[in-house]
Amino acid sequence: MAYSLYLPQRGKRDFRGKAILAADIGGTKTSLGLFEVQGDVLSLVREATFSSKAYATFEEVVAKFLENNPDVPYTLSIGVAGPVLDNQVKLTNLSWELEGHRLERTLGFDRVVLLNDLEATAYGLAGLGPEDIATVFDPGRIIPGNMAILAPGTGLGEAGLFWDGEAYRPFATEGGHSDFAPRTALDIELQGYLKEITDIVSWEHVVSGPGISRIYRFLRDVRGHKEPAWLTENFKNSSDPAAVISHAAMRELDATCIKTMELFVGYMAREAASQVLKHKATGGLLLGGGIPPRIYPLLRKELFREQFIQNSSMAELLEETAINVILNSKAALIGAAYFGAFGQ
Repeated sequence: MAYSLYLPQRGKRDFRGKAILAADIGGTKTSLGLFEVQGDVLSLVREATFSSKAYATFEEVVAKFLENNPDVPYTLSIGVAGPVLDNQVKLTNLSWELEGHRLERTLGFDRVVLLNDLEATAYGLAGLGPEDIATVFDPGRIIPGNMAILAPGTGLGEAGLFWDGEAYRPFATEGGHSDFAPRTALDIELQGYLKEITDIVSWEHVVSGPGISRIYRFLRDVRGHKEPAWLTENFKNSSDPAAVISHAAMRELDATCIKTMELFVGYMAREAASQVLKHKATGGLLLGGGIPPRIYPLLRKELFREQFIQNSSMAELLEETAINVILNSKAALIGAAYFGAFGQ
């Protein structure tokens, strides 16, 4: 499966003897990768991952990564979880603020470019192979057109890819922060529970890692579902309750965890369908981020597609939409590198 990405400088910019440093910044972790440019292809030379909250600034992370590297790379390209405006951003789930020109001065790079992390994930398709993509649903044919990406992880990222007739042009959105739309009585009850935590309930509040935990607590604390002792102990021994819940659900160890993930998968499908309709994404839907690869068996069950195609007037369009999962956890890092090298 090959994707043609709009990278106008591919084959034009001379990178001989130069390197690209790419970053993928999330609320939980920050990954850095040093890439060599070999013609119009990038090769990852070295990478490292850091706890985002362990550092006061992004500059400290870069300095740590480059402390044994005598030559500062030519370009720093950063994929970041937040709205990038005029090459600067205030992160959504982290206290860092980044500004391209300031980073050029303080870190010594010739160029610093910033882009949204989901936009970076889309550009990452330029460096992925067939082994990096897993099928949820194959309609048998693809109608050329736009694509959509939905990526639940620490937050909920969303992006689109505009098809210009020859290549895909990724663009960022902040759709994950749009209002959650309850459909059933249970959804309304969940929304009421969440409104005690936050005034405005967004899709990110339910379709994310923290969202899985919120749904579980709602079922336990409001709906009265029982929590077995072994599960309570697992929560105490883990820093990632969402992983505990999804693990128990996929192995059918606990009914509440199973119900939690059924609701989560259904909500993810519904928001994905909304995104596909808004972008008229006949080219397909891609599921990225940290969660979909981990729960791939759940996405292959009928529930996801059943919820995805439920629509009063556009079910036929949704039924013909290809759905795939991006398995490569480095997609955003790779995409940031390709954008930094060839995107501008």
